[in-house]
Amino acid sequence: MVVKLKNVGLKRNGHWILQNINWEIKKGEHWVLYGLNGAGKTALLNMICAYYHPTVGEMEVLGRVFGKAELGGALRKNIGLVSSRLQHNLYESDSAFEIVLSGAYASIGLYETPTTEIRNKAIGILESLGSIKYADRPYSSLSQGERQRVLIGRALMLDPELVILDEPATGLDFMAREQLLDTIRDLTKKNISIIYVTHHVEEVLPEFSHTFLLKNGEQFASGYTKDMLNSQILSDFFSIPVEVIWNKDRPLLARG
Repeated sequence: MVVKLKNVGLKRNGHWILQNINWEIKKGEHWVLYGLNGAGKTALLNMICAYYHPTVGEMEVLGRVFGKAELGGALRKNIGLVSSRLQHNLYESDSAFEIVLSGAYASIGLYETPTTEIRNKAIGILESLGSIKYADRPYSSLSQGERQRVLIGRALMLDPELVILDEPATGLDFMAREQLLDTIRDLTKKNISIIYVTHHVEEVLPEFSHTFLLKNGEQFASGYTKDMLNSQILSDFFSIPVEVIWNKDRPLLARG
């Protein structure tokens, strides 16, 4: 089991941020975490990455039981996180190659001299992501889509068991989004589990077989993606009539 949450709740500053969360992710499964802004997605991710500990309930991530095992950095080295919050902390003068290399040390910036093995690994990852052509360019000069590929490359340097993609397509135009989704489709073929966080159903790829719906800090529903992303479930989820149209195994959302 990659992630196991049982009756989990999180209270911060006297307020319940999350309640009644039950979620199991098995090895090799790819999940969508779907919710509107303010639903509690970030808080849930922070718990999975052990930045927060649950106030109530039982929680286990990558075999580590919260409250019984060493967490923090030891756990996070096995989780590849791709997030806009991380992007804002990076040194924009660093090259794409340097940023990917820094993933081997889980550091912001490169403070050690990488071995030949680590350099070759970074080159291989950049090649696999189609990013080698801008490896020597400063991060500040890259497009948003190119930056996201670099962050994915950085996340892969420690061979994580779990990769979390936190709204990676935000700010991308149609072509850039689809190119990034092609990269993510290739990522699903690796021996890892992926959580793809979004509030846009059109980003959901067929490879994401399961979906967790989060609303107002509570689990609304979870299960197979085609069972979750249908007109009836999402009309209840949004509290307005909507229509979900499936085309080539990709969903589209329209007002009902």
